[in-house]
Amino acid sequence: MLYGGTTNVEVARHLGVPRGTVGYWLHRDRARRGECPGRGGGAPCPRCDRRALDEAAYAYLLGLYLGDGHISHYAKHRSPSLMITCGNDWPGLQDLCEAAMHAVLPDNATCRVRQRGCVNIKVYSKHLPCLFPQHGPGRKHERRIALEEWQQAVTDAYPWDFVRGLVHSDGCRVTNWTERVIGGVRKRYEYPRYFFTNRSADIRTLYTEALDRVGVAWKSCHQRRDVQNISVARRDAVALMDAHVGAKR
Repeated sequence: MLYGGTTNVEVARHLGVPRGTVGYWLHRDRARRGECPGRGGGAPCPRCDRRALDEAAYAYLLGLYLGDGHISHYAKHRSPSLMITCGNDWPGLQDLCEAAMHAVLPDNATCRVRQRGCVNIKVYSKHLPCLFPQHGPGRKHERRIALEEWQQAVTDAYPWDFVRGLVHSDGCRVTNWTERVIGGVRKRYEYPRYFFTNRSADIRTLYTEALDRVGVAWKSCHQRRDVQNISVARRDAVALMDAHVGAKR
């Protein structure tokens, strides 16, 4: 049995969860009671302190987080960190990611940690659990992912930014081809196509609902039992995606 005054480490060991998860639970409990840490000092929070939020940048960053991001809290750091992993093939995406972090958390410094084949872009803030309540124990595809009401309002207002973030994280623009016989001559035709792949059914649903809001036709296709792709291939739909999303740079 655990008693008052028990440390986060002891609670985590008893429950078999990471210590950062216990800290997150405590933060959420204090937030519900209006006792968010950081009040009265430090950088203000859009959720706790009603600071203005760059909603377009947040919608884009939320898409990146749901695809290639996670929040960690290590003992040597006072605040949790949001880390988005970006491949080295897309330096422009790295710049967009860091710019979105600056826009959402203008008082917090960002950094880039180079790894083999990728760069981890990070920002530290004690208010990350406020901004990304989807954070929790376990992998995203193994637990329920749902937007809170205020997040849904943001993505409804800026659906293209949300779609762009999701595609820039777990999507791609490719050129497909097919062959047809016309007048006895076999001809090759090429056409662009967008794919989005994520193991979480909830995240795929968030993506397709956003596509529905902006009028982009899509279809699902299975390649493996544990992975489902969302395809955008119709000419008018691809034209919309090209105008508002585009290929990763």
